[in-house]
Amino acid sequence: MSNDATALPGPGRVASVNLSEKKTVRKTPRESGTLVYDRGFDTDAHAGDWHRQVSLLAQESIDKMVEKGLDVGAGDFAENITTTGIDLLALPIGTVLAIGESAVVEVSQIGKVCHTKCAIYYQAGDCVMPKEGIFVVVREPGDVVVGDAVTVVSLGDGTCDRVPEAECPSDPESASRGSGA
Repeated sequence: MSNDATALPGPGRVASVNLSEKKTVRKTPRESGTLVYDRGFDTDAHAGDWHRQVSLLAQESIDKMVEKGLDVGAGDFAENITTTGIDLLALPIGTVLAIGESAVVEVSQIGKVCHTKCAIYYQAGDCVMPKEGIFVVVREPGDVVVGDAVTVVSLGDGTCDRVPEAECPSDPESASRGSGA
């Protein structure tokens, strides 16, 4: 697929910025946060020197869970950025996104293996984050504010230098999306 502007999906918007000081808990929605180069959000528990520095989940995915009767919202799936208006699952690994005025991130993983069932899973019998969440690494730092544009700069080729081989998706459908197929 061409990387010219007419072929790129989006743009979307930041619906919520969600941070937490501890892992394995729901994140607290905020109006803004600061992305640190190659780390993630300043003060967020998931920030670090790895391939899942920041997580994104579409509000449209959260809405699916609300339709199943759950009382959930932004941050409840431990996502850092809740988006709206952009099809995150259509973005292959390596896709570069501009967020707001200066932040740039690169898709490093699509979905994740859910080793332990979370509270959401037990309430609904399903959870959207492992299937519909994406992870990115921070390539350019910057502030992210609710309402900021999320723009596709370039579509990925299925590779990212921060994806450890052992962490590749085991789900064949996720793997084909990640490879750009």
